[in-house]
Amino acid sequence: MSQLPEHEQTPQQAPMAQTSTPPAAEATPSVQEQPSAEPQGPVRQVAAEPQPVIVGVKLFGKYDFEGLVVSDIGMKRYIDLTPIYVPHTCGRHAVRQFAKARMNIAERLINNMMRTEKWTGKKLKAYKAVEGAFDIIAEKTKKNPLQVLIDALQNAGPREEVTRLQYGGISVPKAVDVAPSRRVDLALRNICLGALEKSHTSTLSISECLANEIMLAANNDMNSFAIAKKEEIERVAASAR
Repeated sequence: MSQLPEHEQTPQQAPMAQTSTPPAAEATPSVQEQPSAEPQGPVRQVAAEPQPVIVGVKLFGKYDFEGLVVSDIGMKRYIDLTPIYVPHTCGRHAVRQFAKARMNIAERLINNMMRTEKWTGKKLKAYKAVEGAFDIIAEKTKKNPLQVLIDALQNAGPREEVTRLQYGGISVPKAVDVAPSRRVDLALRNICLGALEKSHTSTLSISECLANEIMLAANNDMNSFAIAKKEEIERVAASAR
């Protein structure tokens, strides 16, 4: 069909040509009206909260854990020196195997004091006895009582003991090396037993008896019950090699 000139177009056709718009132009506003998923404005960054750091925690509020040295490489793993103010964990490690290695050594000393029928379950009484013993050690030696206790444990832990091997109907003693964990256990046990036995036959208080036992063991003195017990165990083991 031939198109008419512009001057000959009817009035009805002219408005239609002026109002017709391309489809893309009509769809454009609908896309712009959709809300944007991106956040408006600058993103606010929240700073991470600082983690609390334990600084200056002292045993009983008196004795520092810094500068302590465990020279025995084997026992170093089982002598826990984690800073703690009150050595009382409410038995949280009681049902876990070998969890006592993660318990502070001062609390293990307190727990070992509760051995006889007189001290069983009396944690506060044993707590005060150990605290008093540490005060006496600090006053007499002018050293950190924790370091004195560590030296006593290293000296009082036996390195060799005897076990029994069964050959048919014959029981034969055999010398064996002692594990580092057992060395710490035996040293703590013998130090506490020596202090308790001494308190039964002496006018000294339990704190004084415990302090004397720890200081004698730290000096490797044979007057210490723990040192004498260690020498006896090693002597029997030497004869069973």
